[in-house]
Amino acid sequence: MKYKVIIPARKGSKRLPGKNLRVLNDKPLIQYSIEYALNYFNRDDVWVNSDCDEILGFASNMNVNIYNRPSSLGGDKVTTVDVLKEQLAFLFEQEINIDAIILLQPTNPLRKKDLLKNCIEFFESSKRNSLATFSEQEKKIGKIVDEKFYPQNYVPGQRSQDLERKYFENGSIYIVKTESIKKGDIITNDVYPFIDNSIESSIDIDYYEDFLLAEAILNLNKNK
Repeated sequence: MKYKVIIPARKGSKRLPGKNLRVLNDKPLIQYSIEYALNYFNRDDVWVNSDCDEILGFASNMNVNIYNRPSSLGGDKVTTVDVLKEQLAFLFEQEINIDAIILLQPTNPLRKKDLLKNCIEFFESSKRNSLATFSEQEKKIGKIVDEKFYPQNYVPGQRSQDLERKYFENGSIYIVKTESIKKGDIITNDVYPFIDNSIESSIDIDYYEDFLLAEAILNLNKNK
């Protein structure tokens, strides 16, 4: 199959301003995802999609493709699939042949070395329209309504090890066929759930505390 990697990195971030270029250890956050993509693909296959001149300039200096998204797609209510659809239309106009998009979010910097290789293998063998990485949720969760707590995945007093297995979308890797993106889907009805319970893949940076945790994990791995 023919793939293109797209790394979407918009300018605005209310929870952690400037996070995509914020330095994590010794390099900007977005650099982790660019370098990860380049472990598997040529520079011509990697695109950084942004509405920020500084981000686009940084990506250009790393010799990967850049796509300056319209300002209308820079707001915090714009969905990722809308961003992918718009760029996909551009790529098809350029007669660039693509079967599927690999989406790498810059906020997930700590992917395991062979994760993408394994995801591609499972995606192709499954013959499904999409793949996403998931991690197991091991906490007792519920909801609060009218100041009352209602357990959702356990019975009070139940041991944690006996919980029904639940999973969350960790955001580390998505692979989606172009036809599904055109229909407005990243997670399709037949999505292949690739389970990755590594602590690295569960890091999704939205807040400063997430940055500190990622930094601690990087330092820990460096000292092993």
